[in-house]
Amino acid sequence: MGICYGKPVKLAHASSSLLSDSRTGPGSERKEYNRPCKQTLEGSLGHALKSCKSDLSAVSHLKSFTFNDLKNATRNFRADSLLGEGGFGYVFKGWLDENTLTPCKPGTGMVVAVKKLKPESFQGHREWLAEVNYLGQLRHENLVRLIGYCVECDNRLLVYEYMTKGSLENHLFRKGVQLMTWSKRMRVAVDVARGLAFLHSLDANVIYRDLKASNILLDSEFNAKLSDFGLARDGPDGDRTHVSTRVIGTRGYAAPEYVATGHLTPKNDVYSFGVVLLELLSGKRATGEENPGGAEETLVEWAIPFLSDSRRVLRIMDTRFGGQYSKKGAQAAAALALRCLHVDPKLRPIMDEVLLATLELLPTPKDIPRISPLQANNAANNKISHHQKRVVTHSR
Repeated sequence: MGICYGKPVKLAHASSSLLSDSRTGPGSERKEYNRPCKQTLEGSLGHALKSCKSDLSAVSHLKSFTFNDLKNATRNFRADSLLGEGGFGYVFKGWLDENTLTPCKPGTGMVVAVKKLKPESFQGHREWLAEVNYLGQLRHENLVRLIGYCVECDNRLLVYEYMTKGSLENHLFRKGVQLMTWSKRMRVAVDVARGLAFLHSLDANVIYRDLKASNILLDSEFNAKLSDFGLARDGPDGDRTHVSTRVIGTRGYAAPEYVATGHLTPKNDVYSFGVVLLELLSGKRATGEENPGGAEETLVEWAIPFLSDSRRVLRIMDTRFGGQYSKKGAQAAAALALRCLHVDPKLRPIMDEVLLATLELLPTPKDIPRISPLQANNAANNKISHHQKRVVTHSR
């Protein structure tokens, strides 16, 4: 789920559209996700908390908040502090002192997003713990920054940096939101590719597994960061070609071979990237009633015939652009999406190749159609920032 929004909105989440595992069935899937702690599948809450704190030893540099700290920071989780709601739980706006990370008055200090687990959430403690461990050990400009956590009694909370512009999902699909320009959309594509390429380059070969528009968050300058690592997994090591898992994710984004077999590889993320790229190009959701073929037809199913025909490929473009985009860039992006969505995962590019391809999509002055002075003024805020420094701390 997204971490921050300008006003309360119900969010989509993987657990709201789970892909059932035919080997276990939805009932057993829900049961497993409601277990209190992966190392304490049985036993008392006190024993579970003790084991959970042991699991968090690798992220001791994160701030361990008390429940009262976060209660005060969010003004007692007041309704007017609510930013969003998803499968995990609720997200509230809070304020902390920048130096001490203690609660402070609204409008002072720094703004944070506080995510509070629902006791009945499908996404249980195991996913909460996975998010703490991954985001607590990884640092990259295109991953949302985790500041701290709270594990106290039956309360599970996470504290993140506040992403001013909210989710990509809102900016692409929410009515009344200002249209995202071609330039901004391609910047998002590059940022997402950078984040995934970083994850896949790690020794653990981390597979994100939940790439979708609602999990891509935007800062005040529309720089994109990946959030929600509850479903992330270490990739295959040694001679292993894949990791076998229960099939879980979001319909329309999950790779077909993963849905069919439960075999997880980095190429699953590449497929999901192709879906997000299609959303950026078309302005249509991966699934939804508003799609040309209705809810039963995914965006990929609708778009593939156009992507594979160079004469018709521009028909997938978001009509709201009004032609204000690079035709050459759009054709190149569509060709990249087609490669990422190949039914054979072996024929999909790796994320390093995808990153290089997306960097080539960044608009240059000659790529932008001529526009009026008024439109030029509106476009002045779409300059691209090329900062590619990466700070990595990953210890397992």
